Amino acid sequence: MQQLVDAFSRKFFYLRLSITDVCNFRCTYCLPNGYKPNGHKSFLSLDEISRLTQSFAALGTEKIRLTGGEPTMRRDFTDIIATIKDNASIKKIAVTTNGYRLSRDVAQWRAAGLSAINVSVDSLDPRQFHAITGQDKFSQVMEGIDAAFTAGFEKVKVNVVLMRNVNDKNLPDFLNWIKDRPIQLRFIELMETGDGSDIFNRFHLSGDVIRQRLLNEGWLHIPRARSDGPAQVFTHPDYQGEIGLIMPYEKDFCVTCNRLRVSAIGNLHLCLFGENGIPLRDLLADDSQQEALQQRIQGGLLHKRETHFLHQGDSGITPNLSVIGG
Repeated sequence: MQQLVDAFSRKFFYLRLSITDVCNFRCTYCLPNGYKPNGHKSFLSLDEISRLTQSFAALGTEKIRLTGGEPTMRRDFTDIIATIKDNASIKKIAVTTNGYRLSRDVAQWRAAGLSAINVSVDSLDPRQFHAITGQDKFSQVMEGIDAAFTAGFEKVKVNVVLMRNVNDKNLPDFLNWIKDRPIQLRFIELMETGDGSDIFNRFHLSGDVIRQRLLNEGWLHIPRARSDGPAQVFTHPDYQGEIGLIMPYEKDFCVTCNRLRVSAIGNLHLCLFGENGIPLRDLLADDSQQEALQQRIQGGLLHKRETHFLHQGDSGITPNLSVIGG
């Protein structure tokens, strides 16, 4: 099998595939004014997704994460999972979701082939959750996480965007929540985007603050598998759950990059930040274009930069994280 490798000898086993940029939440750090359609967009069809993921599978991709926007707003979401599952070499199909449809649909997603779930929960206080997301759905999301365990998922990952003086003081509550639950709670540093400089300057906090507290309390850092995302994961013998830290501003964050992104309109993005993307959609029309598609993907990797430039305040062309899928 071929393998995707860039000019810096990094290997890519992981694709983050956005299937829509529509979202029904209004999170303060992403879409504070709600989703606003930007012209008429046609998102990748089921057939296009099938051809795209077949090509990535042929190039050694082992894991595909479905993102958005809110990916579960697609009416054919279950069909998308089943289509990717047909690519036998894809070992793991994951989704990042706000969780509002979990309780209703998670069992059918699992039956279709979904193997991992990340749910965004930025606060365990229902009122604060409402203030951050613009939606009074805390209980619904919590019920969805329970439903995921009932459906047979052994672990659920929960994403928390770390915000100074908003949720950083609630670490004891989060730790208590995962003490007897197999949840990997992942604190993600707030990242600066084109539309989000003011929010970033007000609320950004380094994940090192959490890391030092964990190490002081006996948490242990464990190694990553090759298709894992960028989280530094910590475990503790007294806790069933785990803590993950995603710290894009830390030195050498990009050295272990193993993931590529494709947007909901079919552009390959080599980094979450920085460029307009490489069009792939013209090669998704029929099965005869698979070889040309694979060549374009491989050729595009030669342009991947060694690092992002977030440290210099350069977020590239990304206005907010719903556009490419975070």
